[in-house]
Amino acid sequence: MKNTFHTTQVGDVEIFHREAGPSDAPVILLLHGFPTAGHMFRELMPKLSDRYRVIAPDLPGFGNTRAPARGSFDYSFEQLAAVIEKFVDAIGLARYALYIFDYGAPIGLRLAMRHPERVTAIVTQNGNAYAEGLSDAWGPWQAYWRTPSPATRQACRASLDDAAIRMQYLQGAPPGLVAPDGYLLDSFYMHRPEAYEIQLDLVLSYRTNVALYPDFQRYFREHRPPLLAVWGRHDPFFLPAGAEAYRRDLPDAEVHLLETGHFALETHHAEIAALMRTFLARV
Repeated sequence: MKNTFHTTQVGDVEIFHREAGPSDAPVILLLHGFPTAGHMFRELMPKLSDRYRVIAPDLPGFGNTRAPARGSFDYSFEQLAAVIEKFVDAIGLARYALYIFDYGAPIGLRLAMRHPERVTAIVTQNGNAYAEGLSDAWGPWQAYWRTPSPATRQACRASLDDAAIRMQYLQGAPPGLVAPDGYLLDSFYMHRPEAYEIQLDLVLSYRTNVALYPDFQRYFREHRPPLLAVWGRHDPFFLPAGAEAYRRDLPDAEVHLLETGHFALETHHAEIAALMRTFLARV
């Protein structure tokens, strides 16, 4: 089925979201990461929508979602999770599987901890919840977390520029398989007014996600959600150890390491869709 496009008002935020599949089918909520938006799921959604209702919102501060200016809205992970929780309520989702990637992981896991009865399964694609999953590339961000200052904030700015966004797509991916469309669109979004400062606010807020890792892990142990980890093995930010670590708290977790990088859907959307269909049909 073809994707359709919608907006849903959630307080003072207008959430833009993509949707495909029958309205009465089991739901998969797809949560994107930095610096992209729901368009990262453009190839995956048609491969699942014959059997599932797939929904991909753009987070506040990303893509086509409209949110208030930085001075009147708290661009933090706690606030983004609160908005997505209200969005889920607004469109009437009582049960859903989660697809969590990058920034979408701490947002989705916050939702899961608050409403474990709603979550039927979790697919984590380079969506980290363990300290061993963080590579050395996080050094400048960790320095900013430890000592927030104009200097440490400025040191993080390089991770937002056009070259850094392009690198996220290409590093570790098979040569010639990543089209430029995704990273060029993400760069366009990043050049909008306030985008750099909003993203730097979220860089600082990311420390709250790491602080929640023990709580996420406790949620896994207590509620035992079926979990599939599909991971780009050559991700420069989230190491394969982060995928394998899920088995520590969820011994039945299914883990697959793919020969690609951070944005695994750019090169392996067909493989990921096939793994998801088998996993979700089983659990």
